[in-house]
Amino acid sequence: MPGWLPFDLKRRGFIGAGLVAASAAAFGAKGALGQGEQTSGHQGHQAPASGTSTYDATNHMNAHGEMITIGDVDPARNGFDPTAMLTDWETGEVSTLPDGRRLRTFQVTAEDKEIEIAPGVMFPAWTFNGRVPGPALRATEGDRVRVVFKNFGSHPHSMHFHGFHAARMDGIPGAGLVPPGGEFVYEFDARPYGCHLYHCHALPLARHIHKGMYGLFVIDPDPARHPEMAAVASSRLYGTPENAQWQEMAMVMNAFDTNFDGENEFYACNTIAHCYAKQPIKVVRSRPVRIYLVNVTEFDPINSFHLHGNFFDYYDQGTTLTPTLKTVDVIMQCQAQRGILEFTFAEQPDHEPGLYMFHAHQSEFTELGWMGMFDVVEALS
Repeated sequence: MPGWLPFDLKRRGFIGAGLVAASAAAFGAKGALGQGEQTSGHQGHQAPASGTSTYDATNHMNAHGEMITIGDVDPARNGFDPTAMLTDWETGEVSTLPDGRRLRTFQVTAEDKEIEIAPGVMFPAWTFNGRVPGPALRATEGDRVRVVFKNFGSHPHSMHFHGFHAARMDGIPGAGLVPPGGEFVYEFDARPYGCHLYHCHALPLARHIHKGMYGLFVIDPDPARHPEMAAVASSRLYGTPENAQWQEMAMVMNAFDTNFDGENEFYACNTIAHCYAKQPIKVVRSRPVRIYLVNVTEFDPINSFHLHGNFFDYYDQGTTLTPTLKTVDVIMQCQAQRGILEFTFAEQPDHEPGLYMFHAHQSEFTELGWMGMFDVVEALS
C-alpha cells in the first residue's frame, strides 16, 4: 500500500482520521463518516406537543460528537428497509399434517447481491432472500417446520438452525450443504421456544457469516404447554390479543469488513449504519416494548446493547418465561448469543415523550454505526 496517506488504513486509523473504508472494490474511503456539521434531514424529530420533554431534538445528532454517516441509504435500491425489518416477521405457509399438527413451510433462497451498508458504501453480500439479515422466521413451539432452501449463489451454502433437530438436518458439510444451483429441504419440530438464529455453516465459516448469511429464528411458547405461566406465554405468542399489546422488534447486531482485512469498518443494527439515529423508532409510551436481539458480529468477540434513561429485563436465549436478569441497562452478547429484552416507558414519571438513545457500549462500534434512538410518543399519528 502506498505510503502517501498520513494515517493508518486499519480500522482504528480511520477512526482517528474521521474516515471509513469504502467497499471491497475500492480500498480507500470518501469520508462517509465525518465529524462535520450536520445540516440535512434531522431537524424533524421533535418531541410531541403533548409531551413535557425539554430535550432539544434538533441537536440529538450531536450526542456522539457528530460521528455519524453523512447522507441516506435508499431502501428501494437495497430491496430491504431496516425500519420495516423491525416488525417484518415471516410466519411461512401454514397447513395441517395428517396427524393434525401444524406445518409451517418457509421458502428461502441464497443469492449474491451488492448492498449499500452506509451512504455510498457498497458491500458484496451473500444473502438469504436478498436481504441482510435474512428473513426473521417465526414459528410456535411444537410446529413442524419445513424450510425449502434453494442456492442461487456462486458458492456452496447451507442453513444451520439453533435448536433441536436431527444430525442430517444440521446444515453442515455432509448434512444439508447445498451446491450452487442445488436445493435441500430442512425439516424439524420447533423446539425449544426462545430467541434463536440461523446461519450458513459452509466453510470458511467466518466469511460466510460475515458476508451476510444469517437471520433471526423465533419460536414462540405454546401457552397450553405452560399452564403455570400461560399469561406470559400468551403475551409472546404472535397473533394473540395479549401479544398485540406489545411493541415487538427484531434486531440483529452485525458489522462489515469492507476491505477484507479481518477488522470491521462499519457496525450496525439491522445492517445500515446509523439508520435508527437518522430515523428514530417510534414507541408508544403506554405500551411495553419487547426486543428480540441477536449478535452475529464477526471479527469482534463481544457486542453489547445499552438503553439510555431506562432499564430492562433480559431473558438470555429467550428459553425461560422468567427473566434471567432484572433491571439492567447493558447486556453483552458473544457471537450467536441472543435474548429478549422487555421494558416500558410508562412506569417512571421521568419518562416523558422524547428521544431515548440505544447503542453498543463499545464507543468504537457506536461511532462506526451502531447507535439509534427511540422516539417515545403518547400516540402514533
